[in-house]
Amino acid sequence: MDDHDFSQLRALYFNCTLTRSPGVSNTQGLIDVSVGIMKRHNVDVEVIRAIDHDIATGIYPDMTEHGWGSDEWPAIYEKVKAANILVVAGPIWLGDNSSITKLIIERLYACSAELNDDGQSAYYGKVGGALITGNEDGIKHCTMNVLYSLQHLGCVIPPQADAGWIGEVGPGPSYLDPGSGGPENDFTNRNTTFMTWNLMHVAAMLEAAGGIPAYGNQRPAWDKGERFDFVNPEYR
Repeated sequence: MDDHDFSQLRALYFNCTLTRSPGVSNTQGLIDVSVGIMKRHNVDVEVIRAIDHDIATGIYPDMTEHGWGSDEWPAIYEKVKAANILVVAGPIWLGDNSSITKLIIERLYACSAELNDDGQSAYYGKVGGALITGNEDGIKHCTMNVLYSLQHLGCVIPPQADAGWIGEVGPGPSYLDPGSGGPENDFTNRNTTFMTWNLMHVAAMLEAAGGIPAYGNQRPAWDKGERFDFVNPEYR
């Protein structure tokens, strides 16, 4: 019997590589480490390689209503809504997140006005993590951006919810290249494992608790005049 059965959880990974399928994605290699742990404990996992999909650029939930001929994001967002765990993973380019990573963050943000049944952000009750690969410096910078964005939307960020691998600074092997040392790197493997378990633990805690308590964080109530014990300071 599995002492850590997380079969009640769903996880959605966004692979923000710039390489279309079936090309090799180094980011996918690191994702697979995390996904493997989750699947061994019965989490329902899906990975979306974003570049394989027709995802429009924009700040609205459905960009076909704003001049775009097609947009797969509304269907993808249904999977976001169903997930307990969101992991945004991608490569480093010029020391920053890839353009596809930024696109996914923007489209997640485009849906941030949606509310759950308690009047909270629709992202409340979800947990977020980040995975980064590359052959230049920037892991912490990239994960700071991803994790800040996810928490701003309403996700809970567990402790140590990020991991990554980079080779030597400058041109060099990528994570899955022969001899890179990436898949054998103990530091990366430890951090990826800790991130994965923390995501599962916190997601299970939130699921069991019914999400974040719905008091002091409900937009409709605020709009109607409820102030949740806020007192406007009087400066003299």
